[in-house]
Amino acid sequence: MLIPLLASWVLAQSASPEVPKLALPTAQQVAWADAEVGMFVHFAPNTWQDAEYDQLSTPLEAIDPKALDTNQWVRVAQSMGAGYIVFVAKHVGGFCWWQTETTEYSVKNTPWRGGKGDLMRELAESCRKANMKLGVYLSPADTKHGIEVGGRAETPEKQKEYEQLFRRQLVELLSNYGSMFEVWFDGSLVFDVGDILAQHAPDAVVFQGPQASIRWVGNEDGVAPYPAWNSVKFGARPWGVYTAEDGTPDGDRWLPNECDARIRNTWFWNTRNAPTLKSVEQLMDMYERSVGHGAVLLLNHTPDPTGAIPEADVLRAAEFGAEIRRRYGTSIADIAGPGRKLQLGPSAPRTIDCVITMEDIAQGERVRSYSIEGLTSEGWKELARGTAIGHKKIDRFAPVEVAQVRVLVHEAAAEPIFRRIALHDTRRK
Repeated sequence: MLIPLLASWVLAQSASPEVPKLALPTAQQVAWADAEVGMFVHFAPNTWQDAEYDQLSTPLEAIDPKALDTNQWVRVAQSMGAGYIVFVAKHVGGFCWWQTETTEYSVKNTPWRGGKGDLMRELAESCRKANMKLGVYLSPADTKHGIEVGGRAETPEKQKEYEQLFRRQLVELLSNYGSMFEVWFDGSLVFDVGDILAQHAPDAVVFQGPQASIRWVGNEDGVAPYPAWNSVKFGARPWGVYTAEDGTPDGDRWLPNECDARIRNTWFWNTRNAPTLKSVEQLMDMYERSVGHGAVLLLNHTPDPTGAIPEADVLRAAEFGAEIRRRYGTSIADIAGPGRKLQLGPSAPRTIDCVITMEDIAQGERVRSYSIEGLTSEGWKELARGTAIGHKKIDRFAPVEVAQVRVLVHEAAAEPIFRRIALHDTRRK
């Protein structure tokens, strides 16, 4: 069964024979693209083990994150300009951070909050107060129950038993904590949960699985290849395992890319990874090659065993957000509108080193090739050239003084519709 989010994939229809059929996003996919940056949060018993995967070796009585404050997590997300948070409510090990009825391997058997704690509830409340969108990661794999990637069990009997458990966990997460912006099924799903998603998370985008409406970019480096086309051809491979490599401008389904990445070199905190905290320049390179390639960046943070995000990471997130705003928060000039040739300029010649272009993706990804030219003292000069634009393309080049800039669309599937064209000088303080 396919939920309405997937079944409602639509093809643009026009009375004009010149307009081909184009893959179109749903309203949820457009809203998700507009978020541009999200924050991932990985926190599990392996945080206490200096490990990336839960070895099932930590006594539950040792899990008592006394400094945990989900308001801090949300402030960190806000400081770096994130539009949403995806919380790993259950990682591969199987430990559950909410008051589940499905397993004893959960927060209810820890001393945290006297065994009454519900981290999912606390985070949902912090997000609600801050108007921050919330997403949830529920791992199909589950070491505690002997389940492999995708939710695959060893025997048909165990498969049926686990599918029932997983479905109960998903219902708990999607029905008790408010609306969800994104649902993550890491490694995809070998069984169907479309009925649950349709009933309890109709407005969420779904990462991987049979109901996927966004896709994994194909790496964990926080970058998308270029071009990173938003559409794919249905049937090219099993739905839910497409990556950026499967993108095509001639696709019939809208399936945009999410670029997950780590602010340190591991997904989970450990005692050795503090020196691996990425610099602002490294994070900006990620941003410009993910968001700047039309994708969404999902940047991970790693609370330590106290439950707090380390102070160095808090500071770096704020510096990252500040640098995005410094470079791209205020334009020198901008315009919007339809057309294959749009021209704009400052009131007097100015030095620029970047042009941002954005299509109105609600009308489809139409541009197939374009160039950007600047009017210099020596005449028109090409500044950049590309193929895909999609939600956002950031083109940077050597600083040049221009009186005017024009964007020329050389090939397009239909009349280009620009949501925004903006000139920037990223050197400005």
